[in-house]
Amino acid sequence: MHTFQFVRPADAAAAVATAAQATTAQQGADVRFVAGGTTLLDLMKLRVETPARVIDINRLPLDKIETTLEGGLKIGATVRNSDLAHHASVQRDYAVLSLAILAGASAQLRNMATTAGNLLQRTRCMYFRDTAMPCNKREPGTGCPAITGANRMLAILGTSEHCIATNPSDMCVAMAALEATIHVQGTNGARAIPIGDFHVLPGSTPHSETVLEPGDLITHVTLPTPIAGSKQVYLKLRDRTSYEFALASAAVVLTVEVGRVTRSWIALGGVGTKPWRSPEAEATLVGGPVNPANFRKAAEAALHDAKPQSENGFKIELAKRCLTHALQMATA
Repeated sequence: MHTFQFVRPADAAAAVATAAQATTAQQGADVRFVAGGTTLLDLMKLRVETPARVIDINRLPLDKIETTLEGGLKIGATVRNSDLAHHASVQRDYAVLSLAILAGASAQLRNMATTAGNLLQRTRCMYFRDTAMPCNKREPGTGCPAITGANRMLAILGTSEHCIATNPSDMCVAMAALEATIHVQGTNGARAIPIGDFHVLPGSTPHSETVLEPGDLITHVTLPTPIAGSKQVYLKLRDRTSYEFALASAAVVLTVEVGRVTRSWIALGGVGTKPWRSPEAEATLVGGPVNPANFRKAAEAALHDAKPQSENGFKIELAKRCLTHALQMATA
């Protein structure tokens, strides 16, 4: 493993200052925050990540789940996935989030993985994780061999000629459907970022995955006030029933009155280069009847712009069926 400095700051302000100082002093050297380390440590062992300084934030007071003044939920950056999934308020008011987290990884990993770490989870693309191979996400300008190579697990939405890597998170798909807001503390103060704006499409710069700036520390995530009477489902389709990443997944939050959808929030996983919110599917559903035909119509809208590669064309139909079935489950 690459040699690095290990620092434990006393508070969030010190963490940000330490990160900013290291970035400046070492002429842009990579600095990483670590909590659970379930992704970072793996990538460091593979030498995909070679930070010069690692800043441990486990001792900072960022591990609480609290109700906001508006009646929503505040989730600390270092809240463990298991604690979040099993929290009574999450299970009652944000069931899609609990279901999504429990669909991911193993119990042991969920006991370590954190909210902020999951937001920053990096792709499982084999070319990204193999330093013997070229990869625009890891080394800009070297190419994307996945486009003509092994791409069965990779994205069909939001891709570019420079990258087709899939975002691997289940939690982020649910948070996209719930319209979460990510709160960040940086050298220029605090700011709030809607989750739809947090992850960025690869375009010509796939190495830039989020809007975070050097030194930025995620402090917490907020969820809006619960949607009264909403029906929530997270459905994940994969090669095996546990310990596997999604081929396609769907997070569904609906309200229904007199047999018609009145509001809808839809996000897809396993098919996009970022957690994929689908306003097209949402618009198709609202005002329409609760029936398989309307659900299929929404699924067609969600996948309208899909661009499959040589091995993952099956994902188009799989994702459509996944969303259709999730909608049926939510309204059963």
